[in-house]
Amino acid sequence: MKRSDAEIISEYGPFAGVDSVGGVTYDGEQVWFAGGDTLASFDPAGSEASRSIDVTAHAGTAFDGHHLFQIAENRIRKIDPASGRVLATIPAPGAGGDSGLAWAEGTLWVGQYRERKIHQVNPDTGAVLRTITCDRFVTGVTWVDGELWHGTWEGDESDVRRIDPATGEVLESLQMPVGVGVSGLESDGGDRFFCGGGSSGKITAIRRPKSRTGSP
Repeated sequence: MKRSDAEIISEYGPFAGVDSVGGVTYDGEQVWFAGGDTLASFDPAGSEASRSIDVTAHAGTAFDGHHLFQIAENRIRKIDPASGRVLATIPAPGAGGDSGLAWAEGTLWVGQYRERKIHQVNPDTGAVLRTITCDRFVTGVTWVDGELWHGTWEGDESDVRRIDPATGEVLESLQMPVGVGVSGLESDGGDRFFCGGGSSGKITAIRRPKSRTGSP
């Protein structure tokens, strides 16, 4: 496994009215984040939250190109970002113990925190299609260029790691500074990861290493 220190690019927040940041996702223009009682967004070229949707948002957040998905306790809600309306709900695989959420290859990928697992889930039914076992607590999850990355957070230590999607083997680890946790994770499709910072109320952008070939 390759280990290196995470290269911090920028930091956003804390945001007014937001005590903690859970999941994060990116719609190509705005970063959306779970802020507890609201799902909020901001332009990473700026700094202030620009939009918010009144929906319970404590854990993972994802975007499929058209809709937002948000874990709320034991459910995953599909949300219209324009109106804020909840369009559908499916059961979350962890029944309340889920953390990260990502969209890739037409399916949802759900991090299950204390169980140290990542589930691939049917977005229409909530059925678990397959499960990957990890060796640390799983927080945020993201796919980019055929690579599966997830965040970890145990005590004061946190990292962002690339794993083999078939075996769960850790291939690469980006170590966060002591005290900087990763509660949510999303790639911008380029050279940045956006990392939710939990009770700090902040989001940290770190540099993604150059892509390696692979596929989900």
